Amino acid sequence: MNYLNENIESLHKKLKNGDITAEELTQDTLKNIKELEPKLNAMITVVDDAKPAEDLDLSNELAGIPIAIKDNIITNGIRTTAASHILDNYMPVYDATVISKLKKAQMTIVSKANMDEFAMGSSSETSYFGTPKNPWDLTKVTGGSSGGSAAAVAGGEVVAALGSDTGGSVRQPAAFNGIFGIKPTYGRVSRWGLIAFSSSLDQIGVMTKRVADSAKILNVIAGADDHDSTVSTRQVPDFTKALGKDVKSLRVAVPEEYFGEGVEQEVKDLINEQIKVLEDNGAIINKVSLPHTKYVVPDYYIIASSEASSNLQRYDGIRYGYRAKDTKNLLDVYVKSRSEGFGDEVKRRIMLGSFALSAGSYDRFFRQAAKVRTLIARDFEKIFEDNDVIVGPTTPTTAFKIGSSIQDPLKMYANDILTISANMAGIPAASVPAGLVDGMPVGFQIMAKRFDEESIFQVADFIERNNKFYEKKPTGLED
Repeated sequence: MNYLNENIESLHKKLKNGDITAEELTQDTLKNIKELEPKLNAMITVVDDAKPAEDLDLSNELAGIPIAIKDNIITNGIRTTAASHILDNYMPVYDATVISKLKKAQMTIVSKANMDEFAMGSSSETSYFGTPKNPWDLTKVTGGSSGGSAAAVAGGEVVAALGSDTGGSVRQPAAFNGIFGIKPTYGRVSRWGLIAFSSSLDQIGVMTKRVADSAKILNVIAGADDHDSTVSTRQVPDFTKALGKDVKSLRVAVPEEYFGEGVEQEVKDLINEQIKVLEDNGAIINKVSLPHTKYVVPDYYIIASSEASSNLQRYDGIRYGYRAKDTKNLLDVYVKSRSEGFGDEVKRRIMLGSFALSAGSYDRFFRQAAKVRTLIARDFEKIFEDNDVIVGPTTPTTAFKIGSSIQDPLKMYANDILTISANMAGIPAASVPAGLVDGMPVGFQIMAKRFDEESIFQVADFIERNNKFYEKKPTGLED
């Protein structure tokens, strides 16, 4: 099964017409993954005994469709590692809420996707299980932290995957791999069963080649959950109804800060071409300012690292996960298990977060960061008073060479400057392919006010229909 030429609609039609059975589709998918994995390394665990649900209801378009899951989302009976040595033997005994909802929709979970360790990274190079490769150029990164999910979809291993987004971890790899990825509003999708990095920022999202496919899956995984008190109880609209619309009279804000120093000129030019397409089709383009953008990177890393240091206290070598050997006492178990189990980037963020939360630093750092976060959110609220969406580049550059930046944490952190704000403000945001620069994909970012994913799908679908990027095939797999 070549997923580069398929989408959920085409697969559903084949299943409904009897051109292929759900069992055959599952087996073809597993075979496809195993053939591509030596090149992509997009998966940590492949579910060799995956089977479609019994008594498929083919009136449901998602029934029997295989999907990959980022390996920080809990799956009952399927190893879940968060790409960390400290969890490399963890076998969950329950499903995350999103997994339960996918199973109820009769989708088939075929694999757990590679990622940055505990979702901490912008290139997926911090994975304990090796770096996934970009299907457009196998020497380039996939982005992070949902790099395996993005590579699996872009490379044709699966038609869809779930990711998680804390500071851009769905949108940045979507941009680097030339696919669509959406981070819903914070509270739109349950985080129950998502291995926590930064609880006030984390949000599960969807990654697909086609915009419509993400809308169909988000319809299923969104909504209230008794297990998660942060999830909104408001009714979930049918996101597919936003597809196929024009953009006439849509008010589109373009922040000047998203086209400043550090954003490659070729990326700016390509994004401006897409903005011109919107304008030529009746959209109203407004130049705006997000004045606190310059503070988002340091602000994010104080807040995210502080929450991470708290969340990761539970990995102590006692209850589950990796336990160091040759320990002499309880303190030895804690120190050695965490020292050996965590990678360098995770340790770096734990130390930064612990420092920011310490008695002598809390008021100077964490409290001030929380105040700046409020100012960032207010910037967006002000713009959405007069605009429907905010657009710009998803990333400052295209995918970079594997190994070129991993030793420079500050350079790596700067990769997220255009995506972090949406998480800080809790608003929905997505990346849709805009085109190619030097053979590598560029992402067009769309943001909307809280719980207005429909406007994002409307604009993303319009852009997709105009540039038909989904017809392009990744060149790195041609050999």
